[in-house]
Amino acid sequence: MNPEVFYVLVGALAVGAFARWRGWPAPLVITVAALLVSLIPAVPTLDIDGHLLLNLTLPPLLYSAALEVSFVGFRRSMPHIRRLGVGLVLLTALAVGLVAWWIMPELTLAGGLLLGAIVGPPDAVSAAAIGRKLGLPRRVMTVLSGESLINDATSLTLVRVFAAIVAGATVTVWDGVWAFVVAVVMGVVVGLVFGIVLHQLRVRLDDPVVVGTAGLLVPFGAYAIAEHIGGSGVLAVVAMGLYVGFNAPKTNYTTRQQDRPLWLSVDFLLESFVFAYIGLQFPRVLRELGTDKAGITIALSVAVFVVVLLIRPLFVYGSYAWGRMWQGLRVMRWKHALEAFRENPDHPRAQAFRRRKEKLKASGREFDEKSLRARITEPALSTQERAVVSWAGMRGVVTLAMAAALPDLTGDSMPESHVQKLIVVAFVVTVGTLLLQGLTLSPVIKALGVGADEERRQDALQLQAMQARNQEVGKAYLRAKRGEWKERYGTAGSEVFDKMARALLRVERDTDRAGNVVDQEAESERTEPVARPGYDDIVELRRGWLEVRRATLIEERDRGNLSEEVMRELLTAIDAEELALDTRGAITDVSRA
Repeated sequence: MNPEVFYVLVGALAVGAFARWRGWPAPLVITVAALLVSLIPAVPTLDIDGHLLLNLTLPPLLYSAALEVSFVGFRRSMPHIRRLGVGLVLLTALAVGLVAWWIMPELTLAGGLLLGAIVGPPDAVSAAAIGRKLGLPRRVMTVLSGESLINDATSLTLVRVFAAIVAGATVTVWDGVWAFVVAVVMGVVVGLVFGIVLHQLRVRLDDPVVVGTAGLLVPFGAYAIAEHIGGSGVLAVVAMGLYVGFNAPKTNYTTRQQDRPLWLSVDFLLESFVFAYIGLQFPRVLRELGTDKAGITIALSVAVFVVVLLIRPLFVYGSYAWGRMWQGLRVMRWKHALEAFRENPDHPRAQAFRRRKEKLKASGREFDEKSLRARITEPALSTQERAVVSWAGMRGVVTLAMAAALPDLTGDSMPESHVQKLIVVAFVVTVGTLLLQGLTLSPVIKALGVGADEERRQDALQLQAMQARNQEVGKAYLRAKRGEWKERYGTAGSEVFDKMARALLRVERDTDRAGNVVDQEAESERTEPVARPGYDDIVELRRGWLEVRRATLIEERDRGNLSEEVMRELLTAIDAEELALDTRGAITDVSRA
């Protein structure tokens, strides 16, 4: 390893640790510190190949982010995410391209569009960190995180297309559309294949070290293979992460307990290095700027920066209004189809409802009009929440890495001076948005009063409902198990079981009053025990109790009665109980030995 890379890592981690201790947004503090350090004459410039930086940092960061995103929330917010992740990137590339071509005609329109594609995708790392700290509503966090998961694929596809045009290739609009379609389809297919394989590995292997190591390697494989066959490596990693994250509750609890701290450490390491690298590029940018036509380069940088700042709120508010209007038309059609379904289930306009009802019936679920309507409506965002989304447009590693890779992308087809100017503009936009929007996003959120109070109330209601549901299924499980214990161990076993049941149900009154777990009629027949229940029997009972509760959480999540975030919170508590059970079991085994 280059010792300079090691020094940057150590310094970035130290600054990041201090920022976290003080409660400051670590990415922004690291960037500012790196900018200041770069002004010291003795500090050398760190040069890393753009492709290498992109290929080493993007797959793990995307995969980790996808693991944390609620798949249900992602699917519901897909209209928001699709508009921002695809439509906004396209519009930004077009607007920046036209402005760049107007200010610097020698770039050509293709070169301007290439610059627009590079500065198009925002990076939600800083926004997500600030949002989590200030308690932004989950629907806002889902939109920001989801946008950052797919806008990189749009931007990278555009960069390839415009770089090919700059290099002299003849590319039509339909060629570009076809390239995007192929990238999306192939990327998602590769990601799902890798996700299924990794999930099966996580389910079948009971070794969290091996599973965790495989989880670190597989994102790189999915990204590389998807890119090799013409797909989007970004979408491959995102699809894999969403699939694995959604099915994570079905894996061993030790795997889940290792996943979060492992990926938090990886994220902290990579993000610290990337933002430090961004700040340390300042001297290089100054050298490349030089004195020749510095004024026109500065003017272009400022103009692109202003376009990037202005176009996002205009698009967010305009596209949201258009989306709500389109959604109103869909809801109207949905109401007419529902009325036709109620009057005559065989009516042609009610085919969608009939198919949905048959599908739910086949899976053992009931036809729910409320959940069905929720599938065709996107979560509403208030004016204040849209303002937060509008201001969370900080650029990051993808913009800088693509700019650094420009010499390789364009070859000799673009003059070196033009390439350097594009790199300068990309750097100014990246650092400018990080400092301006990043440092002011927290005050903006506080000033607008955007919070998650309503979500917390909904979470509390869901927690109460799940506690009642867990008591219900738990009592049913205990009734069934008590019969087995009485048959195997007689009255003595029943007494031991009743004590265990009272502890599991967490009630102080007698178990028969808590749910008729005790069969009073059977207790009148004093049978002699065939054998006494041992420690392993008690552990098996408690483990089964935990598994019933875990299965109930997944079932309620799949039915749409429980948000994925609340499910994960409850699942973490159950995992902690199972860890405590295994720990006590290990101590008991040692004492027996």
